[in-house]
Amino acid sequence: MSENKNILTDSHGRDHTYLRISLIERCNLRCTYCMPEEGVKLSPKSSLMTYEEIYDIAKTFVEHGVTKIRLTGGEPLIRKDIPVILEKLAALPVELSITSNAVIIDKFIDVLKANGVKKINVSIDSLDAAKFKHITRRHEFEKVYNNILLLVKEGFEVKVNAVLIKGFNDNEIIDFINFTKDLPISVRFIEFMPFDGNKWDMGKMVSYAEVMQYVNASFSEENIERLQDAPNDTSKNYKIKGYKGSFAIISSVTNPFCDSCNRLRLTANGQLKNCLFSSTESDLLSTLRAGKSIEPVIKKAVQAKLKMRGGMDTLNKLQQPLLYSKNRSMITIGG
Repeated sequence: MSENKNILTDSHGRDHTYLRISLIERCNLRCTYCMPEEGVKLSPKSSLMTYEEIYDIAKTFVEHGVTKIRLTGGEPLIRKDIPVILEKLAALPVELSITSNAVIIDKFIDVLKANGVKKINVSIDSLDAAKFKHITRRHEFEKVYNNILLLVKEGFEVKVNAVLIKGFNDNEIIDFINFTKDLPISVRFIEFMPFDGNKWDMGKMVSYAEVMQYVNASFSEENIERLQDAPNDTSKNYKIKGYKGSFAIISSVTNPFCDSCNRLRLTANGQLKNCLFSSTESDLLSTLRAGKSIEPVIKKAVQAKLKMRGGMDTLNKLQQPLLYSKNRSMITIGG
C-alpha cells in the first residue's frame, strides 16, 4: 500500500470500503425509470474499460481498503468477457457480488459459483406479467421469475429490488412481502429517484412512511418485526413473523443514509462518481491509459464528496430538474 493510506476517507470522515463497478451501458431490458424513452448515447467501445483495466483499477481500490465489489450495468451478464472479469476480480481479497435483471442468469450459475459470488441482487418491479412488460418494454417476466426461484434453489443469497412508482406498482407492496413467505429472499422497496430522462417527479414517489402504511394496514403490529440493520446499510429491514424471507425500504429521497455512506461508483467508461446523485465525475481511465497513477485522482474525488446527495440536501433541491438533469441517466451510471 502506498503512503496515501487514507485516500478513501472523505472530508466528513467517511471511509469508503465498497466499490460498485458498471461493466456495460447496454441492457436487454428498457426499464422506464432507468433508461430514457429515446435511449441513451452509448460510449464508444474504445472508451469502455477492458477487463485488464477493470482489474487494475479495482486492485488499487482494494489496496486502499475496499472490501466489497459489486458488478452492475446496464446488464453485466451481457458483456461477453464476464467470465474473465469474474475470474480476475475473484483473485482479489474482496466480497464479490452482482446486480442483474436475471433474464439470462441461468446460463451463468456455474461461473458465478466458481468465482465465489454468493450474493445476487435481482431487479424486478412487478410480479404481474403485463405490468412487468409495460415497465421493462420487454416480455421476459416468466424467465426472470423462474430464475429467481432457480437462484434460491442453487443456494445464492438473493435480494429482490423493486422501484416503487405511485399508481403503477404501489398496490403490489403486500404481494411482494408475501413473496418472502416461503422463500428466503429479501425484497427491497426503493424510492423512485431523479435522474436525467426518467420523468421523475415527487408525485410518483412512494415514501418509506407510505410503504409502512400499507404494511401496518395488512399485518398486525406484533407480527411486524424490525430487524437489525447492518453497518453502512442503505435499507431499513423488516420481516413478518413466520415468513422465511424479509423486506426492506431504501429511502434515498425521504430518509437518506448519507452519514454512513461507504460507497463509490465506477462507470463503464472509467469515470469515478463519489455519489449516485453527483453531477461530477473523475476520469480514472484516461489517467490509467496515460501510464499515470490514479491514486491522486481518487483522493481528490473522494475529498470532494459532499455531505448529502451530491449537494441536493433538501427535498426542494431534489425537485429542481436543473440540478438532477446534469447527472447521467441511471443506465449509464450503473445500478
